[in-house]
Amino acid sequence: MEPQLLHRVADSVATVVIRHPAKRNAMTAAMWRALPPLLDALAADPEVRALVLTGDGATFCAGADISTLQGSPEEAQGLAVAAEEALAAFPKPTLAAVRGHCVGGGSQLAAACDLRFAEQGALFGVTPAKLGIVYPASSTRRLVSLVGPATAKYLLFSGELIDAERALRTGLVDEVLPEGELGKRVAEFTRILTARSQLTQAAAKEFANGRTDRDEHWVARARESGDTAEGVAAFLERRSPRFTWTTSG
Repeated sequence: MEPQLLHRVADSVATVVIRHPAKRNAMTAAMWRALPPLLDALAADPEVRALVLTGDGATFCAGADISTLQGSPEEAQGLAVAAEEALAAFPKPTLAAVRGHCVGGGSQLAAACDLRFAEQGALFGVTPAKLGIVYPASSTRRLVSLVGPATAKYLLFSGELIDAERALRTGLVDEVLPEGELGKRVAEFTRILTARSQLTQAAAKEFANGRTDRDEHWVARARESGDTAEGVAAFLERRSPRFTWTTSG
């Protein structure tokens, strides 16, 4: 079966599926290259209000297909970083739904999402030390921002895998679900996300990611959008709000 990235859009949620069953959904060079333009297309789709990244079957992603490192490791790493940065820059909320192994490049992609939900039994690892690879500076900083320097060093120095419960304690994961409950919880939570103000989400995402040059931009967008007036009116009228601001608006 050909390695590929599958995607679908339903109920305002885009789902991107990593599919390479022969190698536990490891990312090939072609898959790394395909992710940024796919994300660009989904970001431009006005129907999409949130994105879920997951793996086909019982595994999220076992990392980069090691065969991609035999030619130019630097080029292969560059492809992975470009895909990671494209995912981190996606302008709408992103959620990694993790089953099974989330290792190496898989952890790199999961860390680039805004949120990570995992099923019990999932395993996480950042494994460049097993291959003598210098983990990218940007990826290291992102990992540190999630789990702190001590846990980041543990993962990077040892390459050891940690279970979902430890990932939850360290901040690498936001929720851990019993076996068989992950899909239901992700669907439930994305319904919540798509009902909320895109204006609030977009501004919060930039602020939380450390951007400091657009404070006035978001003050102006809030003033113009009408979302605040609608939210207050809906609250007073005891109805669901109908927010109209979009990232393309």
